[in-house]
Amino acid sequence: MIFSLKLSNLFSFAHRIRLGIFCGCLFISTLMFGQSKTLTINKATLIDKIKGGWAGKMIGVTYGAPIEFRAQYATYDDSINWTPKDIRGSMWQDDIYVQLTFMMTMDQFGIHAPAKKYQEMFAKAGYMLWHANVQARKNYYDSIFPPASGSPEFSDHSDDIDFQIEADYLGFMCPGLPQSAMKLANKIGHIMNYGDGVYGGIFLSTLYTQAYFDNNIPSIINKSLHSIPQQSDYAKIVRDVIQLHQKYPNSWKAAWAQLQNKWGYDHICAAGTNFNIDAKFNGAFIIMGLLYGEGDPMKTMEITTRCGQDADCNPSNAMAVLGVIKGFSQLPASMQDGVNAVGDTLFINTTYSYRTAVQNTYQYALQMIQQNGGKVIDEQISWPEQKVTPTQWEDAYPHLVFDKKLSVFDKTNWVSKGDWKTYKEKSWDGKTERPQAVMSATKGDEITFSFEGTGISIAGNWVKDGGKAAIYVDGKWHRDIDTYFDYAQQEHRNITLWNDFKLKPGKHIVTIQVKGEHHSNSSSSNVYITEAVIYKTASKKSSIYNFPEN
Repeated sequence: MIFSLKLSNLFSFAHRIRLGIFCGCLFISTLMFGQSKTLTINKATLIDKIKGGWAGKMIGVTYGAPIEFRAQYATYDDSINWTPKDIRGSMWQDDIYVQLTFMMTMDQFGIHAPAKKYQEMFAKAGYMLWHANVQARKNYYDSIFPPASGSPEFSDHSDDIDFQIEADYLGFMCPGLPQSAMKLANKIGHIMNYGDGVYGGIFLSTLYTQAYFDNNIPSIINKSLHSIPQQSDYAKIVRDVIQLHQKYPNSWKAAWAQLQNKWGYDHICAAGTNFNIDAKFNGAFIIMGLLYGEGDPMKTMEITTRCGQDADCNPSNAMAVLGVIKGFSQLPASMQDGVNAVGDTLFINTTYSYRTAVQNTYQYALQMIQQNGGKVIDEQISWPEQKVTPTQWEDAYPHLVFDKKLSVFDKTNWVSKGDWKTYKEKSWDGKTERPQAVMSATKGDEITFSFEGTGISIAGNWVKDGGKAAIYVDGKWHRDIDTYFDYAQQEHRNITLWNDFKLKPGKHIVTIQVKGEHHSNSSSSNVYITEAVIYKTASKKSSIYNFPEN
């Protein structure tokens, strides 16, 4: 009996030691890593902030729409005439109806539908598309699916703005859930983008997730920066804007000038022109408007718009961030009236109005919260806070910069063999014609282009009489292309047909060989060639915070 008691005491003592060690470890772990914070919001506030986000999107896009690309490599200094009645124009804006297509995909197939299903709904939508979006549509019909559909192997639009302007709803439906928003953004963003193009959507959606619980704009921006790789150019340009704001707190134009000087020429799509649709560069204008706007809606929209380039998309994003921070009820009364006036009108190409978009976003937000350990008790909603950790690192065009363009009519580098004809395009009034491309439908006809560089894209026409061609690089078959396009009653001329951005430095020869074949819906086998764009490798961009003095 005595022995039994002593043994029992020994076991009890050992148990207390183990318990003490466990508690000690738990205490140390808490000190080292911190406890998970519980976020709480009431239903009315959550709905108000979702309403504010969608309203901000509508307000900002109509404010900047008349200025879109009217200021390139320059600030816009003329008057901006906008009234809340103009919000009606948001019903026709692709900034809204394209992302609502993705919400409609969720409605039919669930939030976690595969990326290919999102691409399919988007590709088969009846509206026109451009840049990375239209390349993703073309890739779908060429059986190129995510993530390849947005990759630089099959697109020279990987860094474009497209996903950045279409990712708002992901942030709206993930309050305080940045990792959940990032996971969805990674999947959907790779439909049309890659690298910085995807990071734009990830960063913006994370801004919204933070804006639900933080009204300090610099704090929201700094937290959201942790969602993307710090070595990415997107992260660098955002940090540059932050530093420029500190350096020139009272002059956004001084900050703009140095930002333009450093980053304004760094883009692949539309290289060699003043037109810049690069995600990171336009994203920098969003951040500039938010920082210099200091929470004032009109000031934020004006500065973001006057920065130029994609001057409707950028204020739309900036104003949507303010909408979530403030909530719809705290926006100016005239803006509320303008949104309410069209609240039940359907956005074109969708089954959604403003009010139904808000309601469905709210339901998706509840779903995301519950899927991540949250609870809804009466009017209160609570869930564990998610920390922001960076997504994986990828770079679409490392060290690649534009060199030059050479028209197919410049015979210096082009050599044709076979029955190639000049295709002439009529002017808008039909009175004149100009040579636009060379074309052939004859099997075996070839046209070659010789150049020196590390990247190349061949441009031509995607048209309803387009045919197929084989591409050879330095005598080796690379892949076949199909130039047929007649989707959403849209054709594209002088668009990239093929590219290769991984060439070794030196001289190369690209051969386009007509196959004499065509898509079953095409009316001919014509292959149209317009120009070649050459790229070269440059040294790494100078380190951040390296700005010349005025």
